Amino acid sequence: MKKAIITLCLFTGLFITSNAQTNEIIGQLQDDTGEAVLFANLVLYNTADSSIAKVEASDETGTFRFKAIPAGSYDLKATYVGFEDLWKRGLSLKEGEQINLGALQFGASVIELKGATVTASRVMVEVKADRTVFNVEGTINSAGSDAMELMRKAPGLTVDNNDNITMLGRSGVLVYVDGKRLPLGGQDLSNYLKNIPAEQIDRIDIITSPGARYEAEGNAGIIDIRLKKDKNLGANGSLNGTYSQGRFARYNGTASGNYRNKFMNVFGSLGGAQGRVYNNMVFLSYQNGLEMDEINQSRNEWSNYNYRLGTDFFIGKKHTAGFLVEGREMNGEQNGFNRIELSQQAIVGDIDSILVATTHADDNRMHNTYNLNYRFDNAKGRTINVDLDYGSFRNTSERYQPNLYYDANEEVVLTEVINSFDTPSDIDIYTFKVDYQENVLGGRLGLGSKLSRVNSDNTFLFFDEVNEVPVQNNARSNRFEYEENVYAGYIDYSRKIGEKWSISAGLRAEQTDAMGNLQAFVDTLQEPPVIQEYLSWFPSAGVTWQVTPKNTLSLNYGRRINRPDYNVLNPFNNQLSQLSYEKGNPFLRPEIVNNIELGYTIAYRYNIKLAYSKTLDQITRLIAPDANDDRAGFITWENLAEQTIYSVNVSAPVQIMEGWDAYFNASASHLNNQAEYEDGGVVDVQAFTYSIYSQHTFPLPLGLKGEVSGYYSGPGIWGGVFKYESNWSLNLGLQRKFLKDQLNVRLSANDLFYQTGWDGKSAFNGLESYGSGRWDSRRVTISMGYRFGNQNVKSRKRKTGLEDEAGRLGGE
Repeated sequence: MKKAIITLCLFTGLFITSNAQTNEIIGQLQDDTGEAVLFANLVLYNTADSSIAKVEASDETGTFRFKAIPAGSYDLKATYVGFEDLWKRGLSLKEGEQINLGALQFGASVIELKGATVTASRVMVEVKADRTVFNVEGTINSAGSDAMELMRKAPGLTVDNNDNITMLGRSGVLVYVDGKRLPLGGQDLSNYLKNIPAEQIDRIDIITSPGARYEAEGNAGIIDIRLKKDKNLGANGSLNGTYSQGRFARYNGTASGNYRNKFMNVFGSLGGAQGRVYNNMVFLSYQNGLEMDEINQSRNEWSNYNYRLGTDFFIGKKHTAGFLVEGREMNGEQNGFNRIELSQQAIVGDIDSILVATTHADDNRMHNTYNLNYRFDNAKGRTINVDLDYGSFRNTSERYQPNLYYDANEEVVLTEVINSFDTPSDIDIYTFKVDYQENVLGGRLGLGSKLSRVNSDNTFLFFDEVNEVPVQNNARSNRFEYEENVYAGYIDYSRKIGEKWSISAGLRAEQTDAMGNLQAFVDTLQEPPVIQEYLSWFPSAGVTWQVTPKNTLSLNYGRRINRPDYNVLNPFNNQLSQLSYEKGNPFLRPEIVNNIELGYTIAYRYNIKLAYSKTLDQITRLIAPDANDDRAGFITWENLAEQTIYSVNVSAPVQIMEGWDAYFNASASHLNNQAEYEDGGVVDVQAFTYSIYSQHTFPLPLGLKGEVSGYYSGPGIWGGVFKYESNWSLNLGLQRKFLKDQLNVRLSANDLFYQTGWDGKSAFNGLESYGSGRWDSRRVTISMGYRFGNQNVKSRKRKTGLEDEAGRLGGE
């Protein structure tokens, strides 16, 4: 590391020139509130060749001064971690002249100063009062990845071997896209996120402690994926293409554009992708005196297309109305191989038989959403947002699975069982939401209501093949209908008290009426519907203390809920083979969590968060032995009695030296799972886990920008009882811009040492299992993006317009 730093210092020094002249450039740096920005870094570049002319830092009053520089043409860059980079271009310095730039403010706006243009680029991670923002365009190594892979890189998030996302060690994360909740869970959610290319994502908002205006669903918090939307005036557009090569290739392309004037904004995008992926898992399990050595391999080919079209109409100065239509279709072909060696545990190496199951599946997923929205803003603090949404999700899956039992030498077929499955599911979601805000008593009052209805119709048809003819097995087939209605209302209030204190408080009430109806095809298997009706209250509160002008302490509390969805309620078996399957639990109860968070921000850049979480009836994933077959095991969902988590998260952007910017994010948590079940199963598991993520960017010769990033995740727990070992990844990236920054070319190499996989073990109710898994994570990717149109003509910020932060979505 020491040699690398010395080398980089020498390399940077090659670009620095100095001449003893009396000419100088002076000014002051301020933040967006007018406060002086202390000890910011400033670089003066020669305009002709972009070489570094001089480097300075602002003093304790925010003032900077470049002395003894030769006459010439310069570009000035100011950086301060936690703010957006600030440029002042086209400075022409004459012999013996002093240029006084006055006060320069950091911010995203474009400002005209004496013919020179100040522009800005976003930092990779921004920490705000109510959320952490992961700017996807701030990382080179995002090229060629998807929304799910970005979750692994985002601060405070972890993703386990089943693609379950946790936030600050807590499960039950709710995922939104552009402020709209995705009604998907489990594998359906994973597949959806894997089909959103990173090139379509602007940023990811990570909200660990949502207030009362957000729906209470989601124990851990909310992840809001914000897609790109151009705010430039006139006609603008972009083209993006990516090719990625691992064991298999994948590629995608996206075209987007918009036209904006003072009356309307029309925007849209069209994209497509195709590729192949693989996933390898091995398990060694012991139960009922048997040893089972299992291999699971899957090879999936997929393709998808997506579209997005919307329009905002600016009606006068106070009213905005709009619509948004989005769609996505995904087609996939999956081929799986499952092999299990069965033997007596007492006789080592003596194989009794071998089960080989091959699976072929054809999947199709069609998702379409429609939104009508209206916003009123009188520019005096009163706003009204109204949203009407409908979402349609249609999934089909047909699978064919022969199960062959061989002798110990895998030469003679002892028995053969062939099954096939037809499992369509239809989901319809309807929501109506209205939010009202008004300045009251020196603060901000918010009122709102939301009505939502979810209808889910899931059919599970199981077939036995007899004489090469599939025959429906009614004892193992069913139809599961789930209906959920939620009626919600909230009130919240926030205000400043004096110069240093601010408070917020809210209360949300949600009435839930849900019914799960299992329609068996055999009368003796019919069960009565599971009906749940309950009213829940969700208080939230927060207090913030401005300790010093640049240091802030905050304390937040919130109560949230996580309702089980159709994926975990359907009790029928979904098998990988005859001896390995998963099933839901129709009697799951909603889980309730109380979260407390203490946060401290130092000098706009260093952020520390301590959190405590107590969850009752935690819904978790368990691996258990089958009660009817000594050889079989299954995955199911159960309620834990309680889960307690203590966690800490630290993020620190650091400028190691001029041009070398680094970001560090570290989190640690202690988890305690407790439960006792009637069949004798006991969960008593404690674990300490931690993870570290770091990213470094630096300039290279020939106008290149380099990036090195990686993470290390220590041991921990997935689900209720699965203890996993540590894993890590190292990634490299290069970026070069051409054609006045309109063409952006990125090259990245991810997981160079192929260590992203998982290893671990679980023990529950007589089943002990050891496993590991790997997938196509080691990849080399090249990405190209071209932007065209009026890229430098920004629209003025309209208080009556739709802003990306909240706008027509009313904060959700």
